[in-house]
Amino acid sequence: MSALAARLRQLRTQSGQASAVALPKPTLAPDVLRLIQGRSRMQGVTQRASSSDRFVPGVEIAPGLFFTEATMDWGCPSPMIDTAFARWQEPVAYDRLLHFDTETTGLAGGTGTRAWMIGAADWLTDGRFRVRQLTTTTMGAETAMLRTFAQWLEPDTVLVSYNGKSYDSPLLKTRYRMARLPDPLSGLGHLDLLHPVRRHWKGVWENCRLATAERELLGVVREDDLPGSEAPAAWLSYLRGGSAVNLRRVLVHNNQDLKSLAGVLLHLARLNYS
Repeated sequence: MSALAARLRQLRTQSGQASAVALPKPTLAPDVLRLIQGRSRMQGVTQRASSSDRFVPGVEIAPGLFFTEATMDWGCPSPMIDTAFARWQEPVAYDRLLHFDTETTGLAGGTGTRAWMIGAADWLTDGRFRVRQLTTTTMGAETAMLRTFAQWLEPDTVLVSYNGKSYDSPLLKTRYRMARLPDPLSGLGHLDLLHPVRRHWKGVWENCRLATAERELLGVVREDDLPGSEAPAAWLSYLRGGSAVNLRRVLVHNNQDLKSLAGVLLHLARLNYS
């Protein structure tokens, strides 16, 4: 019996070795592997507790899309804005200008970056300055936001931005294309204030960021301002059930960006280019 038992053990061992050699390691398709890895990472993240402070300012004009509007006295624009600072030949009527700024999910751009807030400001015919902001609180509200913003643009609108030609405008064009919507920005005039500011003050100031331009030219010093680099985290935290405190701070930050855009524009327009 001992010899038979030893023989059986030997056969089992040989069978196990043969099976180990004969069965190759399973291979997974790359997309399946990424899905499994992504699920593992999500399961390893502690779920954020929901916050009781979920208040987003404004009126919900579509599911997950909030709209705010405010008018104020801001700047004293001439009927025609001198655009020689941008090397344009003709002045532009002040009520054709639309200052705009986006808050996005990242700074890299590309198809993976989306705009979750669009702020726009213009002077009304009575000279009052109007600030309008669109804030999405769900992923699915982006299309409604893009449609609403398109309604604010006319064929003769002149856009005003700070680095918008390189970042905000291309990003929005991509988002309109991804949403299969017509691109309302194509063909519009665009005054990007970053470039004339650099021509005048590069090497004079420490940098030519908007925060520096508003401080040097307008005397604006922000207090308790949420840096633009933290805006993506503020929105993503809210989507996960977090507090709306930083989301509201982004609204304040965006509002000041728009007012500073208008102030810097008027300062540049009053420079002597003769």
